[in-house]
Amino acid sequence: MGTNNDQLVVLGAGWLGQPLCLQQQEKGWGVQGTHRSSEHQHAFQRQLVFADNKLTHQVDLHNAWWVCSIPPRSRHADSHYLETLTLAIELANAMQAKGFLLCSSTAVYDQDNAIYTEQSVVKATTARQQPLIAAEQLVLDAGGKVLRLGGLIGPNREPGRFVAGKELRGSSRQTVNMVQQQDVINAIITVLDNWQLAAPIYNVVNPAHPSKADYYQQKCQQYGTQAPTFMSDKIAERIIDGSAIEQLGFNYQFDI
Repeated sequence: MGTNNDQLVVLGAGWLGQPLCLQQQEKGWGVQGTHRSSEHQHAFQRQLVFADNKLTHQVDLHNAWWVCSIPPRSRHADSHYLETLTLAIELANAMQAKGFLLCSSTAVYDQDNAIYTEQSVVKATTARQQPLIAAEQLVLDAGGKVLRLGGLIGPNREPGRFVAGKELRGSSRQTVNMVQQQDVINAIITVLDNWQLAAPIYNVVNPAHPSKADYYQQKCQQYGTQAPTFMSDKIAERIIDGSAIEQLGFNYQFDI
């Protein structure tokens, strides 16, 4: 069970953040998870909205861990993602946060065929990379830490359903870099539990890297759906190495 000292604020308590909140609440943590709505389904929910160049919020947990799990689709310019993150970091500091952890994406890495680790050079060469890298730098400059997450799967995100019958961009021989929801939640808690020992950045990606053709065919067979087709069959081995976080005692427990 948790103690009175275990407190957590989750920015963007949606598909990933909400089960994180629920899990830690069940363990006795004091938890607050933010969303934009003023109507709350769960007692831990708090409104947090960026408007008129300021944050309007209901967060009041002091001495808590902060985790930002605002999803990638919210990172377009019109979402004010970077402005929201900047002010959230200031708010966390004002509330004596124990640490600030950002859920980023392996999309920060180039698309070239290679094996990418946390030491790989990251270049902001695409519009997709730029806000991700800028957000990471904001957090790192503030003394926080970053998890670069692979493609997320789990409840309501079953690959055998969301790719069924589609023509997918890229190659059938492209390797997948995926991770299951609960492994990500476990990785987040592992870093919080080992904050002083943890490195600034970790990749969180399952060690299995099948080709997209093999992976999606298996998943579609599982759900009885039509396998997708691909625009290319050229070799495309882009692999994100997620093994470094295992040095903290973390283990990938869930198949992709």
